[in-house]
Amino acid sequence: MASADQIKALVQSHISRDDGQFYSVAMQVAAHEAKVGHGRLAEELRDMIDAAKMRSVSHEPGKLVPLARPRGELANLLDVTYPKIRLTNMVLESVVLEQLQRIMQEQRLHARIREYGLSPRRKLLLVGPPGTGKTMTAAVLAGELEVPLFVVRLDALITKFMGETAAKLRQVFDAISQVRGVYFFDEFDAIGSQRSLANDVGEIRRVLNSFLQMIEQDQSTSLIVAATNHREILDHALYRRFDDVIEYSLPTPQQAVVLMRSHLGDFASKPLPVKVISEYAMGLSYAEIKRAVDDAIKEVVMHGTERVKAEALRRALLERHRLHERMENHKISIMV
Repeated sequence: MASADQIKALVQSHISRDDGQFYSVAMQVAAHEAKVGHGRLAEELRDMIDAAKMRSVSHEPGKLVPLARPRGELANLLDVTYPKIRLTNMVLESVVLEQLQRIMQEQRLHARIREYGLSPRRKLLLVGPPGTGKTMTAAVLAGELEVPLFVVRLDALITKFMGETAAKLRQVFDAISQVRGVYFFDEFDAIGSQRSLANDVGEIRRVLNSFLQMIEQDQSTSLIVAATNHREILDHALYRRFDDVIEYSLPTPQQAVVLMRSHLGDFASKPLPVKVISEYAMGLSYAEIKRAVDDAIKEVVMHGTERVKAEALRRALLERHRLHERMENHKISIMV
């Protein structure tokens, strides 16, 4: 049960209308109940706290207020949003779609699953080329589950001072345990690279060790999502810390057609130039194809026409190919 000090702190925070302090103390009570073996009570308390936060009324109908918006130093480490995007907005391979549907189903029934001493999938590693939907997936999970999306700012997290990065990482994991949400570590290889790499430095090894310990110990209800374009350099010890590894790939010609038809909307020509799309979209990512469609639509808007023609799509896709090749050549020249 709550200690005398905790009860007084709860009453005082209620009198002062300090929601942040009230939720913090309530989470401490839930954590104590979990430690003494009252798992179901702890879970019920966490669910009540999460529900209270999400019921906040905004100035705009249907919009959530981020009551738990990071403050102080944590505000420099986390960017928070409330995405509205849904799974139906994505074009995915059937295997990836099934994985995400399973994760969301387990999350929606997480209280029931925990009653049987089981844990829903919530620690996810997303791997694949740039522009294939990893970042969008984090937003979709937050949107579907109606929880905030916290993007971890690695530029603020990683410092040159010994021990400082691990301390900041501890703050992030404290937030993960206190406020339910989707916590997204993009470009995760920056802290998750193999500890045996020749160009590794001691501080990064310590940060990785800290991350391994923290994610192993984390028993919160938040989702931890890490994404990388470079699966091959991740430390092997990471994989067993994640509940699921989801692999993304470049779209097939069929998927490219579905994506472009969806993104063109009313600007789509009839019939849609499927042959052009299939031929010229090959090798491009979802993000690159979307940008090509945007370019083609802008051309229609500027010329005052109604539909995107096949030639405009072909030019836009070719331009994306040329840009892609220049960037790849630039990467090669840097490596050499």
